Amino acid sequence: MEIYSNVHLIPRVIANPYLLIDPIGLTLIDAGMPGSEKKILRYISKLGFTPKDLKNIIITHADFDHVGGLAALKKVSNSRILASAPEAAAMSAGHSSREIKPTNSLLKMVFRVIGRFEKNVKVEADELLSDGQIIPILGGLQVIETIGHTPGHISLFLASAGILFSGDSIVTGKDKLYSSRSSVTWDRQEADKSVRRQAGLEVKILCPGHGPVVMNARDKFPTV
Repeated sequence: MEIYSNVHLIPRVIANPYLLIDPIGLTLIDAGMPGSEKKILRYISKLGFTPKDLKNIIITHADFDHVGGLAALKKVSNSRILASAPEAAAMSAGHSSREIKPTNSLLKMVFRVIGRFEKNVKVEADELLSDGQIIPILGGLQVIETIGHTPGHISLFLASAGILFSGDSIVTGKDKLYSSRSSVTWDRQEADKSVRRQAGLEVKILCPGHGPVVMNARDKFPTV
């Protein structure tokens, strides 16, 4: 689904992956759960591209639902993997960058099951990203440090279009924005600080890791 010129949300994948189409090739933001690579590759093919056209995969953070399809995509595309240093270290070790301590029995069961599979996902990053760095994609994709959900979480801001790819630092629902969910947040204070920082950007379109894309997002940021 094209949400802006050369910016696509790949549908029916957990969590939301975004595809950017640039003259130098394709860039994917996040890689979904294990098995998601099949839907991602079908979408790429539907647009008339091949796996080899996928040049970069940028990871917002190393949680299972954002890196599960990464190894398979890397294998067929030979794309470069970009992430912050803490998240890259976690991907290399095959686990999340922080321990999740769910507060109720249902979440405990869910994360116990997820934990059995996380160890199978081990991928080395090709480039470590830092706050403020400009990636030369679609005129400039800025790395925004948005720690809190995880220790090395990043968001990505396409200033020319006012599009913020927030990963899980901000989630959405019913045309509203919410800070990282407390049950899976590493540091609540840092998470809220990251939301305030993002609220100061000229955001027109908010592309979250979970939930629908929100248009006219600037005045919808939560007060934290």
